[in-house]
Amino acid sequence: MMKKMTDKIIKWGFIGCGEVTEYKSGPAFQNVQNSEVVAVMSRNMAKAENYAKKHNIPKWYDDAMKLINDPDVNAVYIATPPSSHATYAVMALKAGKPVYIEKPMAATYEECCRINRVSEEEGVPCFVAYYRRYLPYFMKVKELIEQGAIGKVINVQVRFAQPPRDLDYNQDNLPWRVQADIAGGGYFYDLAPHQIDLLEDMFGCILDAKGFKNNLGGLYEAEDSISACFRFDSGLIGSGSWCFVAHESAKEDRIEIIGNKGQICFSVFSFEPIALHNEQGREEFVINNPQYVQQPLIQSVVDHLLGKSVCKCDEYSSTTVNWVMDKILGKL
Repeated sequence: MMKKMTDKIIKWGFIGCGEVTEYKSGPAFQNVQNSEVVAVMSRNMAKAENYAKKHNIPKWYDDAMKLINDPDVNAVYIATPPSSHATYAVMALKAGKPVYIEKPMAATYEECCRINRVSEEEGVPCFVAYYRRYLPYFMKVKELIEQGAIGKVINVQVRFAQPPRDLDYNQDNLPWRVQADIAGGGYFYDLAPHQIDLLEDMFGCILDAKGFKNNLGGLYEAEDSISACFRFDSGLIGSGSWCFVAHESAKEDRIEIIGNKGQICFSVFSFEPIALHNEQGREEFVINNPQYVQQPLIQSVVDHLLGKSVCKCDEYSSTTVNWVMDKILGKL
């Protein structure tokens, strides 16, 4: 049973202060009700100090344990590359402080299970930043499905392709997202979690998954082309293809939900208008998301910690995403 927090304000300590905290999450922690950021940590003390002063955060550290043990910090946000997620999460949980982890939850399914065990043993909750579940755009997709706009869903297809990024050509300084020992895999491990999590939120747990992977571009060692098929607990089946070395003309970000009375098409990263095709014809929905995309989820996490509601974007629902990815990549 999770311990109840008695604090009326969730006072966050950030472990990591990279790009994601600047634009997607950091401002949201300050904007939501009953939440404030009181400390930040980076292994580079100058970076931590600059970030703290820029965002009016009173404390900064270059040691994660010092931040975790700060009595003013009662919850920890982990915004580092996946290889360190489990270590920092376990440290915080053992200190009795809830954690909110950037996705993917960890670099492997086994590390997710380790976090789960400690969370359960300590009675301290853990949440993962699958914030797309809480965005109006994807809630509209889910609403259309639940309303029966396309009848019974009978198939799901994911298609994603993008050209290499400029940094992918720099053999001497490759981005951490294509270094499997840091990221857990290549760009698939960085981007596919959002797609898989959304599908599981809409259709239930994926019970089986198989895939093929290859490196066709030769820009880095991690996989850059993946094809997979998967089956949900309801019996619904789906497939996906991901290519991270495609030509610009082949660029694609698309999920198709196929029903026996129509189809819904939407994107996960570019937020193209949602397209509904059924007997009434074709209809588009343009849905605006909040300025800081993590804000709805962070508000839900804060409300959960204060006992006002329940946030289901927890460690258990997030662990299955890593299981699916590890199955597809042949790691399990």
